Amino acid sequence: MIRNAALGSAATLITGTLAASLLLAPTATAATAGRDNGSAEAAGVRIAAARAARTGVDWKDCPADWGLEKPIQCGWVKVPLDYSKPFGKTIDLAVDRIGSTGTPQERQGALVYNPGGPGGSGMRFPRRVTTKSPLWTNTSKAYDFVGFDPRGVGHSAPISCVDPQEFVKAPKADPVPGGEADKRAQRKLAAEYADGCKERSGEMLPHMTTPNTARDLDVIRAALGERKLNFLGVSYGTYIGGVYATLFPTHVRRMVVDSVVDPDQDNIWYEANLGQDVAFQTRWNDWQDWVAKNDAAFHIGGTRAEVEAKYQELRATAKANPLGGVVGPAELTGFFQSAPYYDSSWVPVARTWAAYLAGDTQVLIDAIAPDMSDTAGNATAENGNAVYTAVECADAKWPTSWARWDRDNTRLHEKYPFLTWSNAWMNLPCATWRSKQSTPIEVGAKRGLAPVLIVQSERDAATPYAGAVSLHRRLAGSRLITEQNAGSHGVTSLVNPCINTRVDAYLLTGTVDAKDVTCGPHATPVAPAPAAAKSPAQESGFPAREELPAVR
Repeated sequence: MIRNAALGSAATLITGTLAASLLLAPTATAATAGRDNGSAEAAGVRIAAARAARTGVDWKDCPADWGLEKPIQCGWVKVPLDYSKPFGKTIDLAVDRIGSTGTPQERQGALVYNPGGPGGSGMRFPRRVTTKSPLWTNTSKAYDFVGFDPRGVGHSAPISCVDPQEFVKAPKADPVPGGEADKRAQRKLAAEYADGCKERSGEMLPHMTTPNTARDLDVIRAALGERKLNFLGVSYGTYIGGVYATLFPTHVRRMVVDSVVDPDQDNIWYEANLGQDVAFQTRWNDWQDWVAKNDAAFHIGGTRAEVEAKYQELRATAKANPLGGVVGPAELTGFFQSAPYYDSSWVPVARTWAAYLAGDTQVLIDAIAPDMSDTAGNATAENGNAVYTAVECADAKWPTSWARWDRDNTRLHEKYPFLTWSNAWMNLPCATWRSKQSTPIEVGAKRGLAPVLIVQSERDAATPYAGAVSLHRRLAGSRLITEQNAGSHGVTSLVNPCINTRVDAYLLTGTVDAKDVTCGPHATPVAPAPAAAKSPAQESGFPAREELPAVR
């Protein structure tokens, strides 16, 4: 899920009734037990997994309006709403799969995917096979590709906090406050948003936690007929992976985590978002330097300072008179932040901006303005934001003092202005959250865990590099691949043979290097020859949706 800048991107799988004892992972000993061992939730997940192992998944053609073509199949996995009450209320999680493309002898099981968020759907993962994504050809010979909608997302008991059409309506207020009155207005919006979450989705909110999603993942594993889990998690999906490895260390067969959230208890989630503000500014500066270097193509400015001045001029223009009546500073932030996120957005964003400066204002408006007729897309956007908020607010106890929020973000904005206030307002509902807030789990596994492969770029904006180092330290036997002098989010979807071959080798054979590895960067985007700008959706270099992580 791309952060929204204001409140208000073969063989048949074993299923059916198999003996639960054959499908449940080995019982943990005292030396290898996960952190959940002995709790009511641990007992609940064992009961739910045994039940799912007996039931399996009733695979069928996917509903036509889900946009998942044959031979992808869809089904449901039933999980407890509250794992401490495994015989109480249940919810159904949507799952999909495509069978492995190799021989029966090559097949190694199911590879389950989460793209991040919180709030992202993994249901498009099997389309990496149907669209013949070259980076995943080898892996798809050995694995069924399995996606799912986490609890609260998409088709899995979706939650909501506000009417979707109201959520996407533009323009929103400028996220950078001009004074105390602007701050009071944003605080009011945040409190109203928190109230809306309680009113529209109150029953789900206490259970919208990362540990519960990790427990859901273990139930899905059992329903798939898998004795152990093969998992690919990107962005927030890495936190799901880290929590899963902590709760179920002996259940992991293969795990790749890409673009890593720092799982430190003190980092989840208030400090994590402050850290993002610094990292986004760094990567924003990288993009501006690239734009300046390619001034012959874009004619925006020949230095970073000149490019920044043009951006501030654009913000001021849009604040005084929203472009097309709908694009103000908040909407500009939402559009331009895709460049710090993804290198694949560098050219489309720069060309769209260049076209605007050359007199084609409509191309920028069309790229940013909400489509009020796309009610399904707007509902998806609102749902993603609702889940993002619900999970982060439920996972941890947030500061309730406005004085602290104001002090921290005012100080950060002085040096790191690109995203700071926009980020603050997005997360501020957690300060007045009207549901249970938990203590984050202490992530770590020292014994009983198979080697985990960690992949991270050095200059990632959404998940700063320190997060990968932190998780690496906590997971015994893990290996870290660093992409040096690079910063795009979601490294495993980029062409970099130094990384691609190691990910393939790990998933196919379980092998990791004897020590951590540093790889050079993937290719820097190439600026086009001067030409009419295209919108990002038209730009040929823009990646397919199924290749993008659903970033925080």
